[in-house]
Parts: sequence; structure tokens; C-alpha cells
Amino acid sequence: LQALETSSEFYAPRKWDRAQAFTVVYNHDYQQPMAIAQVLPALVGKSYLNAGRRSCAATNTMSPSQQLPLSTLGTIGFSITNTLKNYFHYSTSVCVPDNSTLLQVMKVARDEKPDIFCFKTKQTSWGPFVTSIHGLAGNDIERNYWQFFSCWSPLQEGVGTYKPKNWEHIQAIFSTY
Repeated sequence: LQALETSSEFYAPRKWDRAQAFTVVYNHDYQQPMAIAQVLPALVGKSYLNAGRRSCAATNTMSPSQQLPLSTLGTIGFSITNTLKNYFHYSTSVCVPDNSTLLQVMKVARDEKPDIFCFKTKQTSWGPFVTSIHGLAGNDIERNYWQFFSCWSPLQEGVGTYKPKNWEHIQAIFSTY
């Protein structure tokens, strides 16, 4: 946002609408520290280096029932497919609390069928990254990785932040780039 705000005169034939940009950024659900760190300075009107100097008074005005909503269970379909080498395809359905992340869905699938839905992740600054599923790891030299889809559309969020909806089916497909 800081870069857009300072360079607005160079990229748009219309007047820069700071309020509109902030509304879009403010309404997004930021859950990863790296993403929050990128937008926080602009949201508080300070430079990146000075954003930490903002004082925030802690308040606790929410009742316990507001803080801990009752969760219901949802059913999520999950499948893993490899068509590149040593073909395999497995599917399952798992029950998870509403608002569970895809990573939580994968953990439940692994707990229920560990010989099929085992996986490994590595932590990155943008959240967990799936490195292998069912013993098949992505490889930079062979240019392959696990890509996640919903309704044949690639997910725009990572497994640590994407929250599948009830009855949604998530596909992990071993892909090349």
C-alpha cells in the first residue's frame, strides 16, 4: 500500500482513492504474520519502521460466550491424485469443526487413514507449505509440487489459512510448473 500510495500519480489516470484501497485491505482476513506485517504500517498511517511505536490499549469487553462461539461439524471431501509417475488416487470425507483450515482437514484425514493420507509440511514465512503427500515429495529439479484445488480451480490461499466450506471437496494434485 505504501508503494501504491506514493506512486499513485504514475499509474492511474484518476485521483488516488486511499479510502477505497484501505477498505479492500481492511476487509481481508489476514492470518499469516508476513501478510499482516506488509499491510499494518499503511493501515496505521506510519512507515514500516515506525509502525511498532503505536500504542494499543488492551480491552476485554467481550463476554465469554462471544469469545468462544459454539462450533458445528462440517463434512469436507479430500482427495490426493498423482498422474505424473506411479499413478494413485485416493478420496475420503472427514468431519471437522466449522472454520477449520485445510491443514486441519488434512490432519484429520491422516489420523483416520495414516497409511494413505500421510503428509509433511515445512514452515515458511507465509505459513505451512506441503512438501509431500503419501510419501511423494515435490522436487525443484523435476519442477513438481502438490497443488490444491476446489472445483478444479487452484486455491488462492495456503493450507494454513484456507477454510473449506461444508460439503466442499478439496483436491491435492501432484503437478508440474
